[in-house]
Amino acid sequence: MSGSALKSTLNLKSPDYPKNTRRIVDFLTEIKNEEERIRQGGGPKAIEAQHAKGRLTARERIAKLIEPTTSLFELGIYAAYEMYEEWGGAPAAGAVTGLGRVCGRLFMIIANDATVKAGAFFPMTAKKVIRAQNIAIENRIPTIYLVDSAGVFLPLQEDVFPDTDDFGRVFRNNAVMSAMGIPQITAIMGMCVAGGAYLPVMCDHILMTEGSGLFLAGPALVQAAIGQKSSAEDLGGAKMHAQISGTVDFREKDDESCLERIRALVDKMGAPDATPFSHATPRDPRYAGEEIYGIFSAEAAKQYDMREIIARIVDASEFEEYRAEYGETLLCGYARIGGWAAGIVANQKKNVQTLAPGSDEKRIEFGGVIYTESAEKAARFILDCNQNRIPLVFLHDVNGFMVGKDAE
Repeated sequence: MSGSALKSTLNLKSPDYPKNTRRIVDFLTEIKNEEERIRQGGGPKAIEAQHAKGRLTARERIAKLIEPTTSLFELGIYAAYEMYEEWGGAPAAGAVTGLGRVCGRLFMIIANDATVKAGAFFPMTAKKVIRAQNIAIENRIPTIYLVDSAGVFLPLQEDVFPDTDDFGRVFRNNAVMSAMGIPQITAIMGMCVAGGAYLPVMCDHILMTEGSGLFLAGPALVQAAIGQKSSAEDLGGAKMHAQISGTVDFREKDDESCLERIRALVDKMGAPDATPFSHATPRDPRYAGEEIYGIFSAEAAKQYDMREIIARIVDASEFEEYRAEYGETLLCGYARIGGWAAGIVANQKKNVQTLAPGSDEKRIEFGGVIYTESAEKAARFILDCNQNRIPLVFLHDVNGFMVGKDAE
């Protein structure tokens, strides 16, 4: 796919350009610092407690699992942001989810963060895990679960189960992925109790480290319920599940050996199905991506040309614009990003002059506003992309739909 190369008219010497750039850079620094705080999970003391058990944290496990020269493309780091403060908060909803490469193959990785309330499931934890599963289902991405969870956070258990995007959906997704032939690997690397114990046994491979537990009810609850005394190992330890119940496929001595076993299993997996999407050799945009920072003004009402953004994102800055003279407050068109074909739907943020319906007179249409013609164009373009298996990228900077008699 090739298109017309966009020509930039961005004035890098404008007095507003360095001011806009500094503002965005400062904002990105704030975001980076906040995300680093979130990545600390339950904090230094909780991390030390995890290490004292001979276990790695969720993020340390992921770092050792994926390719050494790569990093996790993390999803949902702001899940549960500033929520559950009365319970001490739940940074990243007590779970780490993202895309990572293991033995060269892309995986969705879902890991409980045991430094946050022992990895317990808050309502937002369930939604975050389900979101990751849905992405894996839609894109047929194999999934690895690194389980270290105390189960449902009991003070909020009434909010964990009731909806279609709540805790029970996790297990439904396990079944759907299995039926679709999407590989699922679970490593039990700590506690896996109560409702959380269902997930591992619905996966294709189950690994378990020494000192971990897999059971519906722990020793204290069993004794309270039926008066039976038992140890965690007797109820659901790694040795019991490896030798007696036969639930566990591989028993490992520690986190490191468990992660190495996962890599060995992945290395022997068959090749994934060929992608249905068009791909070509990637090409860099003609303009530096960092120049985007200088485009955005602190004044929200200030206009800019969205084509300047697109020119700094797409391969070779080439953009095949769809219905360029119609519905101009929405830009639609075909491009490539990293070699992959993409359909782009973007709000135009500068005012445009266009013919009024049924008239030869020109009218002004405001940037960032969706008019009837814009919406109709976008709907047809999205339909065409779906028909031709072209993924979509949406660039949003929108005030909403136009109002008034004509719009209605």
